[in-house]
Amino acid sequence: MPDDRAGRDKQARDEENRQRMRAMLEELERGDETEPPIEEGELEDLDAELETVEFPATGLELVEAVGSHEVESAEGTRDLAELLPRSEREAYDSPEAVRARVQRPTVAAAMRRIVEAADELRSAEFGSSQREGYERTFRELKAIDAVDDDEGIPVVADWVVERIREKETLPGSRDVRRRAAKFCRSNGYEVRNDEWLGV
Repeated sequence: MPDDRAGRDKQARDEENRQRMRAMLEELERGDETEPPIEEGELEDLDAELETVEFPATGLELVEAVGSHEVESAEGTRDLAELLPRSEREAYDSPEAVRARVQRPTVAAAMRRIVEAADELRSAEFGSSQREGYERTFRELKAIDAVDDDEGIPVVADWVVERIREKETLPGSRDVRRRAAKFCRSNGYEVRNDEWLGV
């Protein structure tokens, strides 16, 4: 890789992606799952398919290589192409990083849409802390029993994608939390100030 500004920027983005994936893997190990994990047998089948991929790999490379692979979860069957963004800016260091992404299919599908919309803004940087804030908001929505069928996740994801396209910028994670809290309150769920969504 050439030692110029573009090369250094790519290295910084790659390192940020590696840190984010490590953080996600650590969180999975701690058992902070709000969505039932995908069956281990499903992930073993995925591991076999991922053996054909050279890592690190971008989301686009993964979708092209194994995007038609189906995973079964409590939410139903999904192709990996529904869970991984078609993005050259989204990188995965290892098969474990891909497993971590697909462990929560509902959140992964929402984040895929947002990453793809953000890719349309070539100047936008989707930092790891902002991304983690978005993901935590979606996990909190998933955990709310009063919100039926996880309808809050696509509503908030739609709102984020619309903001990206209309304002040509990524909304702050605090704005995303506010939008999620508004959705919860309008559907009869009380959000306390000491909760993640209580901004």
